[in-house]
Amino acid sequence: MSLSYRNFVKLALIMLALCLFVGCDDTDKNRMRFTNTDITGADFAREFELTNHHRERVSLSDFEGKVVILFFGFMHCPDICPTTLTELNGLMSRLGADAKSVQVLFVTVDPERDKIENLGSYVEVFNPNFLGLWGTVDEIEIVTKEFKVIYQKVPGSTPDSYTVDHSAGTYVFDKSGKVRLFVPYGADTESLANDVRLLIGARF
Repeated sequence: MSLSYRNFVKLALIMLALCLFVGCDDTDKNRMRFTNTDITGADFAREFELTNHHRERVSLSDFEGKVVILFFGFMHCPDICPTTLTELNGLMSRLGADAKSVQVLFVTVDPERDKIENLGSYVEVFNPNFLGLWGTVDEIEIVTKEFKVIYQKVPGSTPDSYTVDHSAGTYVFDKSGKVRLFVPYGADTESLANDVRLLIGARF
């Protein structure tokens, strides 16, 4: 990981931390006791409208009744994205029968190269039940702003060989579609499994 990329990630985490501090309602005394960062009541990460890899328009409300785990990345990512998707597949294995109550979504931040017809084959390598989400450049810009995700192209030796630096973290939503957790890259899978089980068993 280059120094510039480390600085980029640090900046993204600082900005997100500020958003979490000012954007979350911390007055609920009956909150669940999560291991990962509780962002219940945040005034961001509220909704999206994108196209899944089956070419269906979907929004967060379409997954009501399931715990939703959402991650931003891109198919040419050499490390963070495949690592995160592999860990999320491990999470599904840990959940066992409860996995049927969870939907993992992968949102591309590189819609120009990540063609919708290829997203399905990419995410299904990690788990056949994962869904890839695609949007136009403008749609992805709208969604990333809503989710406080920072990303930027880093030029390569050719026009198509660029990479994309992006903030790496995962959002978790409860069964009613409310954002509840922010999970930093590299978080322990077992602790996330425990948090997800809390959300699966909760009534809203």
